[in-house]
Amino acid sequence: MTEDAPRPVAVISGGASGIGQVVARALQDAGYALFVLDSNADQVSRFCEVHGEGSALVCDVSSVDQVDRAFQEFAARHQRLDVLVNNVGIAGPHGSLETLAVEDWQRTIDVDLNSLFYVTRHAIPVMKRQGAGVIINMASNAGLQGCPLRSPYTAAKWATVGLTKTWAMDLGPWNIRVNALCPGSVEGERIDGVIARDAAQRGVTAEAIRQVYQRQSSLQRFIKPESIAAMVVFLAGPGGEAISGQAVAIDGHTETLANWMSP
Repeated sequence: MTEDAPRPVAVISGGASGIGQVVARALQDAGYALFVLDSNADQVSRFCEVHGEGSALVCDVSSVDQVDRAFQEFAARHQRLDVLVNNVGIAGPHGSLETLAVEDWQRTIDVDLNSLFYVTRHAIPVMKRQGAGVIINMASNAGLQGCPLRSPYTAAKWATVGLTKTWAMDLGPWNIRVNALCPGSVEGERIDGVIARDAAQRGVTAEAIRQVYQRQSSLQRFIKPESIAAMVVFLAGPGGEAISGQAVAIDGHTETLANWMSP
């Protein structure tokens, strides 16, 4: 970015805490102005205190009306959109399909999948006018190989990978690149909650489940949010200029689950 070039702008959904906040911080450090959408008002307030007034807005991206209003506000503040990170997501219910409540299924699909449509449809016209843009969708390694007892989450993440490849085809002529990131288990509160629920259902300790999850990876450890943020910055920058339509696994290699039985 040269001194006279306009400052690039990044939109991050679910960006006021967790992985999204780490991604936002990395993009800000790389020179981007931030526009974060998050449903938690307290987290949005704290985010703005740290990153600057107007850097975040309260918005439940599973609501089409709230997203529409948020992008009206975005248009009043910014004239460009260089990077969109569709990061928001929830773990969804844990259990066999016949035990799941319809409401829990629908909520997971609304947050983890429908939000991508609601947000991205606003980003595309801006990027087309610019003749450039980067869209990064947060999928999961569950969107590459499935995940037991996580049907709605897995359905949403497989759909995310499919949308990524389709949008890359649709938007390539406008120099808009679209990729998906597929992390494995990421350090933090979300995986702690998943482990706790899985342990309770199986009647074993959380530590026993944690060890099983860690051994699913060839590296036998969870992923750091900073590793995901670094990949976002790379894909958004010149190093990623020829990368589009890809589902990039950031999972320490889990495709074979070869280490489940190792000591």
